[in-house]
Amino acid sequence: MVVIGAGPGGLASAMLLAAKGAKVTVVERLPQVGGRTGRWRQDGFTFDIGPTFFLYPRVLEDIFRECGRDLWTELRFERIDPMYRVLFENAGHLDARSDAQSMAAEIARLSPEDAAHLPRYLADNRKKLASFRPVLESPFNALTDYLKGDVLKSLFMLRPQLSLDRDLRKYFRDRRVRQAFSFQAKYLGMSPFNCPSLFTILAFLEHEFGIWHPIGGHAVVMDKMAEIARDMGVEIRLQEPAVRILFEGRRAVGVETTKGRYPADALVINADFGHAMGALIPNHLRRRWTDRNIAAKKYSCSTFMMYLGIDGLYEDVPHHSIMLAEDLEANIRDIQDGRVLPKAPSIYLQNAGVTDPSLAPRGMSTLYVLVPVAHVTGAIDWPRVVPQFREQVIDRLELMGVKHLRERIRFEKILTPQGWRNDLAIYKGATFNLSHTLGQMLYFRPHNRFEDLDRIYLVGGGTHPGSGLPVIFESARISTRLLAADLALEAPSSLAAATVMPPMELELEKV
Repeated sequence: MVVIGAGPGGLASAMLLAAKGAKVTVVERLPQVGGRTGRWRQDGFTFDIGPTFFLYPRVLEDIFRECGRDLWTELRFERIDPMYRVLFENAGHLDARSDAQSMAAEIARLSPEDAAHLPRYLADNRKKLASFRPVLESPFNALTDYLKGDVLKSLFMLRPQLSLDRDLRKYFRDRRVRQAFSFQAKYLGMSPFNCPSLFTILAFLEHEFGIWHPIGGHAVVMDKMAEIARDMGVEIRLQEPAVRILFEGRRAVGVETTKGRYPADALVINADFGHAMGALIPNHLRRRWTDRNIAAKKYSCSTFMMYLGIDGLYEDVPHHSIMLAEDLEANIRDIQDGRVLPKAPSIYLQNAGVTDPSLAPRGMSTLYVLVPVAHVTGAIDWPRVVPQFREQVIDRLELMGVKHLRERIRFEKILTPQGWRNDLAIYKGATFNLSHTLGQMLYFRPHNRFEDLDRIYLVGGGTHPGSGLPVIFESARISTRLLAADLALEAPSSLAAATVMPPMELELEKV
């Protein structure tokens, strides 16, 4: 087997396939594993490139177990509490707590009436996740998959006619409280005002299972997965970009890289979906996912990133902070329109040094700044606007408690949507991939067993179930199960015996 791309989905796929006895080679164009879950290192500072929230560890825990390993002994995690601070511009703040009673007290500061409805929100979303979990863990290869019992059973709970924000109105009347339970749509690069109501489960996952920080950053998780894969016999070839996929008719039979050819019984593509299709597969071979059809799809927003190494530590700034623009709907319209920069941008800030001093030299710390902006449309001249937008973002960081930042910066790296596209090979610089609209989910998303060609399987944010680390790991489980069934792979007896430990289950009785 050949896996194209050593991102989280590719590494998980390599581990799972090796556990089933396959001989696996991973080819990766970058000099490190992880893809956008990798790291930048400079002058003693270490930054996560992309994800900084580690959510719902259950899926990765299961993958480690299938490979005879234990996630919690292989890696060190710290649970973050408060999970994050949500600042409402000119309207106070809320510290999200993992304990329900403490969270209700926080909500009561803003809206005593809404605090009383928190238990109902948690109970309803516990049922929603339990109902929809089999759907998220199953492939959608045909429209008839919607007729499966688990799918039909879950549909009445999904309320597809409602947006995330409108669904939350059943529980919370205060706009600020709804925003604290809906900004998580950012994880999908979407707006809470048009994101499907299914995704109320995103905030629920945080409150039910917590938010975790891997000591050393998310790239440490990727390094450990690569180490385990190598221990299982996987060959990982870095700085070796795939150039094209080799075919016999419509069947993939190998991969050509800059350094050679690798025959394969099957391929797993973990590269960004839109980019990989245009770069690796001739347009005439694709039926459903032609260049024209890919371009016509809806894509997530992008992000303007600042990775800052600073003198000292902002001890009073939480590990995670989110400042939401006062006029959030106007802010989101600016992003979705794609023609102008947000006038008053919302900002996510990670101040990891309050938890993990290993990321910076002694006496210093790191700041990770993310600003949602439009993906590449050609309307924004990024090289021209970066200096002014940088100053605007720093000014707004002052509102988040990051005072006198300019004089404390010792290292700085900026990444724009053009950088996401050009440097990290992400289609349109859409950081969170294809949008998760109802017309681009489940069957209508690129299939795990790629429908256009034979012996190609997809993993990552561009296929079912979608974006975000937990579901990317889930995509690897779905796709490798399909591949293993198609090629009749079986786990070696030693690993099969190691995977019978019971998985962590949803605590359905928990309130």
